[in-house]
Amino acid sequence: MNPELDKVVWQAWKAMELPEGYRAEIIEGVIEVSPTGRLAHARVANRLRSALEVFLRDSERGAWNSMHVIHAHRAWIPDGFVARRDVEPADVEEDLGIKASAVQVVAEVVSPGKTNQDRDRIRKRREYARAGIPMYVLIDDYDGQGAVTLFTGPRPDKADWEDIHRVPYGTEVEIPDGPAKGFVIGEAITGPKRG
Repeated sequence: MNPELDKVVWQAWKAMELPEGYRAEIIEGVIEVSPTGRLAHARVANRLRSALEVFLRDSERGAWNSMHVIHAHRAWIPDGFVARRDVEPADVEEDLGIKASAVQVVAEVVSPGKTNQDRDRIRKRREYARAGIPMYVLIDDYDGQGAVTLFTGPRPDKADWEDIHRVPYGTEVEIPDGPAKGFVIGEAITGPKRG
């Protein structure tokens, strides 16, 4: 990683003006522009956020989406994440998003196409580990007949995770730690097993 190049990419990202329906993220030092998700993608992401919001209703934390999570000149727009309801902006002057250190759980719903799948399965997986986010939830319609994978124990120095727990659709998985401990991801969120 080149800190000077990271600053140039950061400035270019901040200056971008995208057409409606597109978003830009900085992933592993590269600006990636993509369209907003399809309806099937949005359904899963919205079911996840809604269920998390109900689960966390009496908590000081809430379910978030459609906001940049920022770490070391990187900026991501996760499909969902858990952070304090009164979270502070990453930069008060520019209000571009929140710091990754404020996020306890981050979630992505994989979109169709190899580029999109590689972004969520590989590049964002590494970025979230580098940022030290305690848990990454990957909901993946394109992994066999569909699977949910929990990544815990981030290893920022290795850009990887200590524990990876994958379950196929049709099997419930429970968040083991943190503010969403006990939250269950099953067919009510993912939809039924594919195929």
